[in-house]
Amino acid sequence: MRSIVGTCITPLMGFLGLAVIACTGANPEGESASSTSGLTVPSGSSASSTGLTDSDSGSGSGSGSETASETAGEPCGEAAEHGGEATYYGADGTGNCSFDASADRMIAAINDVDYAGSAPCGACVEVTGPDGVIRVRIVDRCPGCAVGDLDLSPEAFEMIAPVELGRVDISWHFVPCAVEGPLAYRFKEGSSQWWTALQVRNHRHAIASLEYSVDGGDTFIPIKRENYNYFVAPEGVGAEPFDLRVTDVYEQVVIDEGLVVGDGIVVEGAANSPVCGE
Repeated sequence: MRSIVGTCITPLMGFLGLAVIACTGANPEGESASSTSGLTVPSGSSASSTGLTDSDSGSGSGSGSETASETAGEPCGEAAEHGGEATYYGADGTGNCSFDASADRMIAAINDVDYAGSAPCGACVEVTGPDGVIRVRIVDRCPGCAVGDLDLSPEAFEMIAPVELGRVDISWHFVPCAVEGPLAYRFKEGSSQWWTALQVRNHRHAIASLEYSVDGGDTFIPIKRENYNYFVAPEGVGAEPFDLRVTDVYEQVVIDEGLVVGDGIVVEGAANSPVCGE
């Protein structure tokens, strides 16, 4: 799989409250990044990306040669500070974001307004509480939370305040997730050439859009993101190998080439977006 990574241009998602400072790099073949808002590799596939190759992945089927050029990510944004209250619940990694259960309990649910149709799913936030600072990954939605609130796992909550308090004031902002390896793509159960649902995993920053191409990258078709954090192409992406273009909230672009539809599998890409903002 070959992967092309372009670096940042301007922030896309209003919920981040980002202010662009500096960006470097270029999008593949001079294309501008798309602003539409959402891997074990099949043999012979390729992914093209200009940037870092970092982020972990799930298991999956298939194999392929991976080549990706790497460039260091430069600071490109400054996240706005949010304020609210933190509570805790029995988080296990599952929830509205449709991720699997995880042994990593540094996780949280975000309030309904900031959830914004699953926009921050898989992104990470740094939370400052009365007794400490932690980083957690967004895996769920908290319908009963007010704007600015986070519902943490008990393990995360106890690192910023005594659990018996139950509710404390916090401030928080988005930060890059500390992932390793490339992006990963999970094909939802039931996916086929006629109906295809994809979830992006192991990303550093919130995902702004996902598009696919069946003509070698000449044109890309937006895939709509659903509230449960899958990008769904109701007409399917077809039976032939296709390319994916992933754009994060900094308009950093990763293009993975030569994917083939699977059913309930995780397919690993060849690159990840630069750290950008660290």
